[in-house]
Amino acid sequence: MFGLSELAIILIVVIAVLCAKKLPELARSAGKSARILKAEARAMKDEDDPSVPRVIQGETAPDDSKPQGTQQHRQ
Repeated sequence: MFGLSELAIILIVVIAVLCAKKLPELARSAGKSARILKAEARAMKDEDDPSVPRVIQGETAPDDSKPQGTQQHRQ
């Protein structure tokens, strides 16, 4: 009668015909998931690699060791 490979092909065709409207949405969703997974894997790899400096955006804190606005000169 039918072998396992023939049944698998028929099942794939039936699913494709019945779910034709949702296939583009599913493919788009799978693509987004793959991009997120790739970005997270890259971030974890960069986090483990100490040779690559991390740049963190923010403000610079003032140096508390010197008084603000005055400079002391020694002669």
